Amino acid sequence: MKTSAKARLAAGVLALAAALTAGAALIPGERTPPVAGAPLQLVETPVSAVSLAGAIQALTTRLRRLPGDHQAWAQLGSAYVQQARLSADPSFYPKAEQALARSAALSPGNFAALTGQAALAAGRHDFTEAVRLAKLSQAANPYGQGAQAVLADAYTQLGRYGEATRAIDRLMELHPGVASFTRASYDAELRGDRTAARRMLEHALADAVSPADIAYCRHYLGELALRSGDLPGATEQYRLALQAAPDFAPALAGTARAAALDGRLDEAAGRYAAVVGRLPLAQYVIEYGEVLSAAGKDPAEQWALLRAQRELMKAAGVGDDLTWAEFEADHGSAARAVDHAEAEYARNPNVVAADALAWALHRDGRDRQALPYARKATATGWRNALLHHHRAEIERSLGLSAESKKSAARARDADPAFSPDLPALARFS
Repeated sequence: MKTSAKARLAAGVLALAAALTAGAALIPGERTPPVAGAPLQLVETPVSAVSLAGAIQALTTRLRRLPGDHQAWAQLGSAYVQQARLSADPSFYPKAEQALARSAALSPGNFAALTGQAALAAGRHDFTEAVRLAKLSQAANPYGQGAQAVLADAYTQLGRYGEATRAIDRLMELHPGVASFTRASYDAELRGDRTAARRMLEHALADAVSPADIAYCRHYLGELALRSGDLPGATEQYRLALQAAPDFAPALAGTARAAALDGRLDEAAGRYAAVVGRLPLAQYVIEYGEVLSAAGKDPAEQWALLRAQRELMKAAGVGDDLTWAEFEADHGSAARAVDHAEAEYARNPNVVAADALAWALHRDGRDRQALPYARKATATGWRNALLHHHRAEIERSLGLSAESKKSAARARDADPAFSPDLPALARFS
């Protein structure tokens, strides 16, 4: 590697590390100026990072005056969990754990702390533990919206789709709004019902008030259009999302995705560079690397940033074999991909993990073992071009020509703009 490239890589890793530890000042016990903070909801809703940071500062100030307020400790812990998700900063997870443990110690069995602990477990990808804690919270307060939201997400990740649907239905009964409608949309999409998925997102948009909520709903309307091959429609939704909230990085990533799938690779690379600079999520880093490769450029710096992020996530207790199963299958070692995919599927046997295991086994030359997982990945009716493409390739390798043609046709029907050369862009974000 040339010296200049090494310097850029070192600067990138340092910037990543700095970004991932930036929240260290906002802990109880340190002096920060009192500010007005937005009220914090325990149902995870797409609040902005700015309003969430304000809420954290307000709670921190309150807890300096009232250290025995167990509800404030629970709210602070939940805010740290959500801040970790918004900022891709895993250093918030240990702080969340401490705040939630303090709340539970002050008031054992309180539902707010249990809900926050369930959300924390989900953030660390321990979905079995998330279900256990959310059920305890539900028992303490049957009307708690946050516990239902965590249950819906965790059941989905565990591949228990019927239970996920029931949790979403209950959440809709308790509080029809952005959080429940967007989850209902994903539930419908997994069953292949794009019409219902779009209708649910439009309901969510109609209920959205804050710029962050509007941007969130517009972004997912864009994602739904993108996965249908409607690149102009997707681009328009991303534009409206950015109009509502100019700093909303997921919508900027959406514009990069649409540009790449439209063949405008240099434009896409420029947009991805801005996205990764703001929000270095693993998915965005991989997408950026793939776009650079497609444009004939070296993605090595992005892969190095991805590995640096993995170490920081591991240090914060986040277990993520799925990202590495997909990355190794497409860009690294097939054998390592199988190891990661088997570990992920053992913990979370959902359709995405089934697809990752099928594709890893295919890359490792084990197509007969791969086929049952490819069939499981496509069994819910989800019109996902990547999953059907993977199944078609596995069937083709096994000499199942008729079946392979049908699967390839389903992939084209699901998304005419799908590119097998940019697989990360077809993954759910």
